[in-house]
Amino acid sequence: MIDLNDLRANPDAYKKAATDKGIGLDIDAFLALDESRRALVPSVEDMRAKKNEVSKQIPQLDGEEEKQQAIADMKTLNEELNAKEEELKKVEVEWKQQQLLLPGVPLDCVPVGKDDTENVEIRKWGDPSTALRVTPQEVKDHVTLGEKLDIVDIPRGVKIAGSRSYFLKGDGARLELAVLQFTIDTLVKKGFTLFIPPLMASYEAMMGTSYFPGGEEQAYAVGVDRNPSPFDSAQDDNPESGEGKMIESDYHFLIGTSEVSVASYHSGEQFTADELPKRYCGVSNCFRREAGTYGKDTKGLYRIHQFQKVEQVILCENDPEVSAQMHQEILGNAEEVLQALELPYRVVDVCTGDMGQGQIYKNDIETWMPSRESYGETHSCSTFHEFQARRLNIKYEKDGEKQFVHTLNNTCIASPRILIPLLEVHQNADGSVNIPEALRPYMGGQEKIVR
Repeated sequence: MIDLNDLRANPDAYKKAATDKGIGLDIDAFLALDESRRALVPSVEDMRAKKNEVSKQIPQLDGEEEKQQAIADMKTLNEELNAKEEELKKVEVEWKQQQLLLPGVPLDCVPVGKDDTENVEIRKWGDPSTALRVTPQEVKDHVTLGEKLDIVDIPRGVKIAGSRSYFLKGDGARLELAVLQFTIDTLVKKGFTLFIPPLMASYEAMMGTSYFPGGEEQAYAVGVDRNPSPFDSAQDDNPESGEGKMIESDYHFLIGTSEVSVASYHSGEQFTADELPKRYCGVSNCFRREAGTYGKDTKGLYRIHQFQKVEQVILCENDPEVSAQMHQEILGNAEEVLQALELPYRVVDVCTGDMGQGQIYKNDIETWMPSRESYGETHSCSTFHEFQARRLNIKYEKDGEKQFVHTLNNTCIASPRILIPLLEVHQNADGSVNIPEALRPYMGGQEKIVR
């Protein structure tokens, strides 16, 4: 959610953001709706005040005729008030719904582009041509390696759970756990608090982290068969205040990232400035329907329905310079893990068309995948400024002033996608796979995966 005062003052910036991000929202139409609401609110309040005043006067009137006229006037006023309140109610429902579609404005440094093909490379680490221990002609993909080593079983995963499902077994399962634990240990040593969060989240948490509305088709819903909605009489009448109430819903959703649960952990809470920043990391199973990707990346472990992830979440002061420092910190943590895994990668600036609604700056890390003969996305790092905090109502107080915090998040590792480069880059000509030195203590000193 954005600051409406900023929108009113700088509408062109939001028009450009909507266009560049491919968000089909008419900013002028919203501003007209906003103006209608702002005119209706004082009108309704004046009528309510007048009604209360007349109600107090009627018992004090002496003449019966005067009293009956006042009662008649009161009835007319009440009818007008009811009509005006109904009009305001309809306007506010639309006003609240459209607010949830307004985009965060990207930083000036963000490249303008339509999709991921227009992301801009900013640096590389490692050389794909020298990382391999086999010739390009000898490269086996991760599925072939996994099947021959008996550590990945996709056909039986599909038999049990349908398309884009899999089993990791034996050293494949151990390798994934080693990667996750190594990443967790790396972050905990840096002062991050580890969370094992709920895997189901309410509509409000999904909305608060800006996955809803708009991402419902990618989430698995768990609950009774009725339409969940963030709009309810229990909500605060003024979402601009950031004081909206969390509403119980019969529907819950399997999370696609622990960011949803961990970022929502402090919803409705307030800190002092000296309590910030909060450095959190969540480890969890994650679930994604992959709606709209029929026929895309169907082979192997690249695009699947269930995966495991270690996610960094930062809450910091409402200061762009502090946010920028935090962004580089968590991005650097992910790069440190990849370097320890001895995997070549590149970092890209994500363009506007490949960003989410609330993100104002984003980097992806793409790791070299030999079988694809290209880099594949394995990590993302996002800065939101106060976009999520406004929805979640997370504030802090500094020098007597209350402000919304800034939030950031980063995929420090996600598996099994990271297993693709791990198996393929570290494969040997005999079909075995070397285990990076950083992971060997987590696998009992084992140096290779062999059949």
